[in-house]
Amino acid sequence: MLVTTKEMFEKAYNGKYAIGAFNVNNMEIIQGITEAASELKSPVILQVSKGAREYANHTYLVKLVEAAVKLYPDIPIALHLDHGDSFELCKSCIDGGFTSVMIDKSSASFEENVEVTKKVVEYAHAHGVVVEAELGTLAGIEDEVKVEEGKQSYTDPNMVEEFVTKTKCDSLAIAIGTSHGAYKFKPGTKPQLRFDILEEVSKRIPGFPIVLHGASSVPQEFVKMVNEYGGNMPDAIGVPEDQLRHAAELSVCKINIDSDIRLAMTGNIRKYFAEHPDHFDPRQYLKPARAAVKAMVAHKIKDVLGSDNKI
Repeated sequence: MLVTTKEMFEKAYNGKYAIGAFNVNNMEIIQGITEAASELKSPVILQVSKGAREYANHTYLVKLVEAAVKLYPDIPIALHLDHGDSFELCKSCIDGGFTSVMIDKSSASFEENVEVTKKVVEYAHAHGVVVEAELGTLAGIEDEVKVEEGKQSYTDPNMVEEFVTKTKCDSLAIAIGTSHGAYKFKPGTKPQLRFDILEEVSKRIPGFPIVLHGASSVPQEFVKMVNEYGGNMPDAIGVPEDQLRHAAELSVCKINIDSDIRLAMTGNIRKYFAEHPDHFDPRQYLKPARAAVKAMVAHKIKDVLGSDNKI
């Protein structure tokens, strides 16, 4: 059965590691993620965005995830809605089999954020589902989440205790310098997360699970592969993995990864097409793409999240 993230986060917090929350859009991505998690004995969160539901259909995605649960019954797997923007969307996912949802009203006023989050929490908890909320806004683009550079805002530690108390959310995404998409930082700058904010938030709500969005590292080997085989991704820069590992050792229990998977898949598909121009069977080029997803997730689990051998 699918599980919630409650027990996952308790163990991660106490064990000073984080759970990987990997965005899924199709069968090959789900296969690659869950195969890696099973081999490394790691709990995992499969998360679906609003855009992924529109692309692949809610029912298809749920059934694909249920197939993974059946294949790997020894691995705790949670199905999570990423960046739900309304009560209605969250309710649809709760009613449709998700075990965790995120309500993201971080761009609204504090009062509206509290009001909508509380409404989602009340409905979710009545149905055995947990809720992630967000304070602060990240720059960048991810599906329908778009925040222009300069309009992002760091999380104010003075607001977190009141927010968590009033909403009764189960985890909190905060903004400490990560960013959505593959273009997180300007060329020539040294990416640096605001660990002072993270540490202060942790003091205000001790023991509470913290989430990092926009945490892909944008591996330059795949950016190079994409560009070498016909792509055009200049100046794609991500979050250094050593900083993510440090965050996991603090109070961050969930780290979201999406762009790195996309880059690994796209780089390998472009390479395959260049080397095999006569091939047209999707199984031929999706097989190495799936293997690339598995290798990427395995690397994150072992070297960044520290969630291997935790079952």
